[in-house]
Amino acid sequence: MSAACRLMGVSRPTWYRRRTPPAGKAAPVPQKERAQPATLTGQERARIEAFLTDEQYADLSVSQVFYRALDQGVYIASESSWHRVARARKLNGDRRVMATHKPAVIPELCASRPNQVWSWDITVLRSVDRGRNFRLYVILDVFSRYVVGWRLEPGEGTLEAIDMITGALAREQAKPEVLHADRGSVMTSTGMSEYLAGLGIIQSHSRPRVSNDNPFSEAQFKTMKYDLDYPRQFTDIEHAREWTTGFINAYNTEHRHSGIGYYTPESVHDGTWPVFQKRRQAALDAAWAAHPHRHHQRPRAHTVHTESWINNPQKRQAAN
Repeated sequence: MSAACRLMGVSRPTWYRRRTPPAGKAAPVPQKERAQPATLTGQERARIEAFLTDEQYADLSVSQVFYRALDQGVYIASESSWHRVARARKLNGDRRVMATHKPAVIPELCASRPNQVWSWDITVLRSVDRGRNFRLYVILDVFSRYVVGWRLEPGEGTLEAIDMITGALAREQAKPEVLHADRGSVMTSTGMSEYLAGLGIIQSHSRPRVSNDNPFSEAQFKTMKYDLDYPRQFTDIEHAREWTTGFINAYNTEHRHSGIGYYTPESVHDGTWPVFQKRRQAALDAAWAAHPHRHHQRPRAHTVHTESWINNPQKRQAAN
């Protein structure tokens, strides 16, 4: 056998193991499927649940119920076991009877042309003086991302916001169908609601504590505050107004926005973006003709989306 193994280049233990392989081991039983000797019986769980759902204990925490039962000479299981039973039956947390509210409606807004849907918000600009900041109000056209109106004030106020909207309507010579905002005190004020109702503009709001429901305004503020020239603190309100004027002019007329095919908001808002698309396509065609081997396929200039959505229902359904 030793000589044969040497000729085959196999060790003797390997040969014997292959001839008589060891018996296979059974697959291990997962911990949650193993029989636990300390597991509570169904009757014990039912007794714990009866204590937790008893009307006299409805407003008490699980620990309070456990020790009150213990004071009565009743011990079913450890306190941690009571908590596990409560979690399984969703009887933990605040067990008092609380007021219930209908779930907030998800705003679903679609803009297929400029000045159809506007969104607006207010952000804080910091001052060099501690405790004295400024408030920047900005209205954005959802389709083109064009800033149609803005205002910088020492604080927030409904009258200032109404004045800003009035000015934007006059400059645009158009009225949006919907004005979307979050649930700030100015946005939800009675004065604002009456003003928009008088103009026939539908008022739309984000869900509470859901910043993604106002994505375009939030993104515009981030672009502004991540600008390389953005001062972290402004010396006074005139400094803030001067800087904001320059930024918004550049944002509207020079910034190539990724959400609209890297065209400027102004060109999409006034409908001149196809001129720039043709120029881009001519440059790409020349590059293709000169060096076709450098491209996997013929390059195409971006086009502008046909619709801009806030919470597109089709995308939400696909994500779910």
